[in-house]
Amino acid sequence: MNFLEERIVKDGVVKEGNVLKVDSFLNHQMDVKLLDKMGQAFYKKFAEKQVTKILTIETSGIAIACAAARYFDVPVVFAKKSKSVNLDGDLYTAEVESFTHKNKNTVIVSKKFLSPDDRILLIDDFLANGCALQGLISIVKDAGAQVVGIGIGVEKGFQVGGRMIRNLGYDLLSLAIVDGMDAGTGEIFFREQGEI
Repeated sequence: MNFLEERIVKDGVVKEGNVLKVDSFLNHQMDVKLLDKMGQAFYKKFAEKQVTKILTIETSGIAIACAAARYFDVPVVFAKKSKSVNLDGDLYTAEVESFTHKNKNTVIVSKKFLSPDDRILLIDDFLANGCALQGLISIVKDAGAQVVGIGIGVEKGFQVGGRMIRNLGYDLLSLAIVDGMDAGTGEIFFREQGEI
């Protein structure tokens, strides 16, 4: 069991409907040392990919992306879920559906922050059905840039997202892949991955 799986077993909460709550350490209250380990793991995997920027979606992916960016020494760009008055100029947009929130959002990235020369590492906290990643991939393609890797904190391996993204040929590292959960007992079943 790796460091993230151990933390999920210790502090994660399984709820009905295949919901895994990790809000005490990952996406509400954040354990900065854990985030740093996650950033190191992504750097170890993708260091040779010549990453120029990290792209994520607000909000929960931002902290993980920032932790990784320290190791890559690159900026983080995050897709916004709503347009604000200080977001001006030409924009890349994509529609994404949230498994957690059960809604659709149009995510936005200013064109001035992505260029055809960019080699992008996508990072997010969860991967379920893959809609968020597909939206980010679409934005990267629209920019003429290249997705060189994808880093995910927790993948729900019993949902289609991970398989779909891998079948598209992307280099995807999920630090923990949950293949099943039992809300009655609180048990979490992880996919064997070897050393991370």
